[in-house]
Amino acid sequence: MGDEKKKDTLTEEQMTEQESAAPEAEDSTEAADSEAEKADEQAEEKSEEKSGEKAQELTEEEKLREELSQQKDKYLRLMAEYDNFRKRSAKERLELMDTAKGDAISEILPVLDNFERALEAQTQDEAYKSGVEMIFKQFSDALAKLGVEVIDPTGQEFDPNVANAVNQIEDDKLGENIVAQTFQKGYKVGGKVMRYAMVVVANP
Repeated sequence: MGDEKKKDTLTEEQMTEQESAAPEAEDSTEAADSEAEKADEQAEEKSEEKSGEKAQELTEEEKLREELSQQKDKYLRLMAEYDNFRKRSAKERLELMDTAKGDAISEILPVLDNFERALEAQTQDEAYKSGVEMIFKQFSDALAKLGVEVIDPTGQEFDPNVANAVNQIEDDKLGENIVAQTFQKGYKVGGKVMRYAMVVVANP
């Protein structure tokens, strides 16, 4: 009987030890699970931080690219505007030069007309006539260097863009609408007519 009671006592003690050990094991498991969860959370936080940093870097790069693109567009527009301004200024300068040249030439054309009348005048003084011819040639050469072109449409078809018809005649020797005579020569500079020729038109 004593031995059986002893066995029962041992069994109860063992059960008590097992029961007390069970919560400790559960606590250890819970602690391990908690540590694992914390580790996962830390890893996830680090991953999110890295993703955020990478996204921020990409955003900064995109901003720089956009700013570079804007500056490039601004530079190209500025260059195009400058090129247009340069071409426009060059064209205006040439037009201004032609206008100033044309105004100056228009003032001296009557002098040229008088030289031509002097050449047509009859004279017995050959030296005088030779001198007038020489001066007239020098004058004409100087005007030619300035780009002055003479308009003398005699024998050509009448063109109202370069000549004014001051008279009309019938002439069987000439064709239809042909300039029979030029009363006064015309002049143009750079394609612009400074003075229209005064002509007689045959068979208009």
